[in-house]
Amino acid sequence: MDRLAALTIFVRVVDAGSLSAAARSLPSSLTSVSRQISSLEQQFGTQLLLRTTRRLALTDDGRILYDRAKSILGELREVELALSSGRQELSGRVRVSAPTLLGRSVIAPMLVEFLRRHPSVSVDLLLADRAIDMIEENIHVALRVGRLADSPLIARKLGDLQMIVCASPAYLQRCGIPQTPADLARHDCLVFSDAPGVGDWRFTDGATAKSKIAITARLWINSLDALVSAAIEGAGIVRVPFWQVRDELAAGRLQRILEGHEPPPAPVHLLFQSSRLASPKTRAFVDYLVEQWRAIDPFGTRNG
Repeated sequence: MDRLAALTIFVRVVDAGSLSAAARSLPSSLTSVSRQISSLEQQFGTQLLLRTTRRLALTDDGRILYDRAKSILGELREVELALSSGRQELSGRVRVSAPTLLGRSVIAPMLVEFLRRHPSVSVDLLLADRAIDMIEENIHVALRVGRLADSPLIARKLGDLQMIVCASPAYLQRCGIPQTPADLARHDCLVFSDAPGVGDWRFTDGATAKSKIAITARLWINSLDALVSAAIEGAGIVRVPFWQVRDELAAGRLQRILEGHEPPPAPVHLLFQSSRLASPKTRAFVDYLVEQWRAIDPFGTRNG
């Protein structure tokens, strides 16, 4: 059995929704397609598809194989492009994921010039404040904030993001200024979350000891922009990236508090597949983002 051909047919069957539709699109005979699927099931010793007279569905094992097979086939196509000679310009799609605020405020404005430079390349930008499975969601480049888990992916560091706690001067005058993280239990806190309830804010004692404070939100919103607006209006204390509220702090609309208890900055990386497998368009996109990030310096690191 040609396992690569069988995987290609398997993915085509799932995408097409039926054996007969896959056979027509290949083109191939229905018998040949069915035989390839049966051979895969025998090879892996498990049922991959549930077949009925009206539809087919993936089993749990079939879903695992489909996700991995689609990634493998995509990587092979990228390798073919990378090794092909005589390419005059980059082409194809680059799928990118980023946290919502960073993606909207920093990454999206950078895309205009990249698209101008490479008119045959398209970019899909997925903004999501959740963990993205790059293989499952077919993401070529991901912007990640925080420590990275061990993985075969390549990481290029862009900068460091400092989380701070702040509130409006009016709120602090009315309710007092907390001196320690534990004092937050007596304050109105505004929490960024997709689910209401309790959030965790991380602090240090100004040296090396770390602490995690459970925060019961008086107001929770799944938008950092909305939380900052509420904080400016005096609704309570908010924990946000420093770069987001730099102008508000300078203008006196917000006041930074608990500065001596702030945790270390969180690294910001671009993640992508190994350069041996990454396509030219992906490498070009990563190089471009690094170049633009250093030029724009969105976190203001050069100015402290």
